[in-house]
Order: sequence, then C-alpha cells, then structure tokens
Amino acid sequence: MTEETNNKVKEIKRSFRLMMNGVASQSMRQKGAEYQVNWGIGLVELRNMAAEYGKNYDLAIALWKENIRECKILATMIMPAEEMLTEVADIWMEQTPTQEIAEIAAFQLYQYLEDAPVLAFKWLASGKTLYEICGFQVLARLFMQGLEPDERGINELMDQALAALQSEHAGVRHAAMNCIQRFAGFGEDYETIARKALSSVGTNLDFF
Repeated sequence: MTEETNNKVKEIKRSFRLMMNGVASQSMRQKGAEYQVNWGIGLVELRNMAAEYGKNYDLAIALWKENIRECKILATMIMPAEEMLTEVADIWMEQTPTQEIAEIAAFQLYQYLEDAPVLAFKWLASGKTLYEICGFQVLARLFMQGLEPDERGINELMDQALAALQSEHAGVRHAAMNCIQRFAGFGEDYETIARKALSSVGTNLDFF
C-alpha cells in the first residue's frame, strides 16, 4: 500500500467517526449483523463519499482489507469493475462477512464484471449460503439489464433455484425466488418455464 493510499484510508476511517449512527449500529447487531467495527452509516452517505473519491482500484483493495462494515461497502462502490479480476472477486466473496455485504457487492459491483454470469453460476454451485445469495442477486441484476441466459444457463438456473428454495436459510430462498421472478420477466415463454419448474416443488411465482 502506498503512503497516499494509506493516508486516504486513515482519512476515511476518521470521517466515519463523525458520521456514526449509533442507533442503526445497535439495530444491526440485534439483528445478527456482526462486524468487528460497525458505525451504522447509511448507504446514501457512503455513496456520497464514494463519489468524492471516485473509482480507485488500490484504495478499494485497501479498504476491503479493513474488517469494518463501512470500509467494505465503500470498497464495492469505488472498485472499477473493468479492473477487477475474477480471482480478486473470488477472494472478496470468500472474505464476505454478512448477507448485507454480499447483497451490496452484487448490486454495486459484481453485476458489472465482465465474467459476472460465470462467477454467479459458480457461486450458486458452491453450496455456501452467502455465495448463493450473491450469485442469485447478480443473475437477477443481469436479467434486469436484459441479459438472457442460453438453454444450458436456463437449465442450471432452474436446478440451482429449486434446490435453493428448499434451503433452511430465508435469505437464500428469497434471493432464488427474486431471481426466478426476474427471469420470468423476459416474456411468456420464460414465465412458463419458471412456473413449470416451481410447480415441481409446490410453489409459484406469487408465493414470496
């Protein structure tokens, strides 16, 4: 880490103290969101801060290494998607501490990566809760962008989604259903595929 990057990280961490929201931080802890440090700062404030710093690969890498909620969120906002290697995305996914971070990373960053579909399907097949949530969230965002899966992708998506809908984790179930609903939004043929698949596990598009 260069001295300039190190100084920026210190500056950012100092600014968090001034923006702390103790009520939000306490609420997150009560809901099970455990971070080493959590200042309870909202996404709007963090997006404004990200806009001030602009896209910066080195700063994003440095911020992600901090075991602080706001640092990790800010890292996803300032990482240039075109510069993030698949290997780095895998490392970040492995180091993702909570569902909140997984969902924010999918929305702010991972959906824009060149290999986003490949990563998403790989994460779905991992059998790991946060990986699955992130994978479904990425695919849902890609579907919203108009990226239609091919036949192989459709089959894999349905297989993984149906398995996920049997999960004990509510976050996985909701992410899978949201993804299927976005998939069904492509048109009548896709909706028919989705409804037929869901009927095999006793649910439907309107269940969640």
